[in-house]
Amino acid sequence: MKKQAFNPYLPSWEYIPDGEPYVFGDRVYVYGSHDLSNGWVFCLGDYVCWSAPVDDLGNWRYEGVIYPKTSDPLNKDGRMCLYAPDVTVGPDGRYYLYYVLDKVSVVSVAVCDTPAGKYEFYGYVHYPDGTRLGDRPGDEPQFDPGVLTEGDRTYLYTGFCGMGDKSRTGAQATVLGPDMLTVIEDPVIIAPGCMYSDNTPFKGHAFFEAPSIRKIGDTYYFIYSSQVMHELCYATSKKPREGFEYGGVIVSNGDIGIGSYKPAGKCMSNIGNNHGSIVEINGEWYIFYHRQTNGTWFSRQGCAEKIKVLPDGSIPQVEITSCGLNGGPLKGEGEYPAYLACHIFSDSDDRHAPNGKIVQDGGDGDENLGYITGIHDGISAGFRYFDCKGVKKIGVTIRGYCGGEFRVKTAWDGETLATVKVISANIWQEFQSDISIPDGVHAIYLEYKGGGNPQLKSFTLYC
Repeated sequence: MKKQAFNPYLPSWEYIPDGEPYVFGDRVYVYGSHDLSNGWVFCLGDYVCWSAPVDDLGNWRYEGVIYPKTSDPLNKDGRMCLYAPDVTVGPDGRYYLYYVLDKVSVVSVAVCDTPAGKYEFYGYVHYPDGTRLGDRPGDEPQFDPGVLTEGDRTYLYTGFCGMGDKSRTGAQATVLGPDMLTVIEDPVIIAPGCMYSDNTPFKGHAFFEAPSIRKIGDTYYFIYSSQVMHELCYATSKKPREGFEYGGVIVSNGDIGIGSYKPAGKCMSNIGNNHGSIVEINGEWYIFYHRQTNGTWFSRQGCAEKIKVLPDGSIPQVEITSCGLNGGPLKGEGEYPAYLACHIFSDSDDRHAPNGKIVQDGGDGDENLGYITGIHDGISAGFRYFDCKGVKKIGVTIRGYCGGEFRVKTAWDGETLATVKVISANIWQEFQSDISIPDGVHAIYLEYKGGGNPQLKSFTLYC
């Protein structure tokens, strides 16, 4: 039986940001870095892989560890982290994993005969004389590789451009030969960093990090994280290493820029860096991205949304939801865990005001459902969307010291449809209220008003 698909699309105790999705055969595979629950820095884990049937995107399977961080000869002691990777199929039909360790600026490559088997170290990207890309005088540091193979040529996209750093000029594109390691065309800059974007269409959305590359028809789509970090943008060209023109924003993990249901500048969640790419699954296009949890940038989780590639090649910005890969709204009945909240925000206009956050009990790897903590007066959690039919009652499951109420709405600034009064509880306890939600597709917002700090485990819609 097919399962509903949620955001995040993996279990709430898994933290796989920087997602690069690919369809191989009849399954979609996601490759990313590996954060830990309550991680103290980015990417502390080994590379793992998850996959799902292309016709059942709520049914993800853990493929296991595909590449331990100690596999690289430069990292036998494990002191370095594995940053965001990418995978491509070489001319020999094997799968090549490209990555950069966090304290060096060269590109490492591993290889495997299957999409999610045990990858083995293969070598470092290098010039014909053996000098590693990134080590030659004048090379800009290598970071966040994205790869695309066409015939015997592999296009490698790399780069990181921090604010104020004029030594890094933009996103780089390098061509590798059929051995998947040797540079046959030196790096060129295809998109400017923020220090070089004045008087260009990229200004305000200049390249920061997270280069990724896809091809739709005869057009190359360069997806990247911009200088504001919370958004993924794209640029297009008919050629893989020149002529890229800025296209726009695809997604923001704070929904900044979406003006359909709120003011475009209003931030709807805890923002942070972003990284991901697009993929076509069963004729539909999706953007994979990540969100922040645990009140830090170091425990990120993968999310996805359906996008539209319009006839003119443009991709309109898509809003973030709780039902991304589901193909439509979730059922307007039953219990939904609080970690599915795509919006967590305060009643302040300050996007940096303290909000609630999604956490989990236990340590990394413990299979405990996430929940929302840090709730105080004026904090709202939003869940989008549900196909509601005959909803008569709503339940809210909380614990913690508190005394107040959750006001239930179908819009972030909408009228209150029900008030669920809550009191202190040392165990998870459900509190209920009658409600009448009109039939149709709606969001659910729970705004807390009162004292104390309840923790929110879930809500339940009763028909």
